[in-house]
Amino acid sequence: MNINELRAEGARILDVRSKEEFDAGHIEGSVNISVNEIQSRIGEVKDLGSPLIVCCLSGGRAGVAKALIEAAGVKEVYNAGGWESLL
Repeated sequence: MNINELRAEGARILDVRSKEEFDAGHIEGSVNISVNEIQSRIGEVKDLGSPLIVCCLSGGRAGVAKALIEAAGVKEVYNAGGWESLL
């Protein structure tokens, strides 16, 4: 299943950039939890449900966040790369 299909079915978008980056522009309805806060806020991440689409500026931080989220037991996590690809 591709990212657009996941979004159409209601998958949540988690933007793992800094608050400053997020405030400068983001996908409407996305949730901002910085990659540096993923582990300390994993309960909030899990509450977003699954599947979960993770994005950042280029995909690097999203990849790190995806690994952390999967390690915490969330099964369906997708790295969408840069957030602008979701516009």
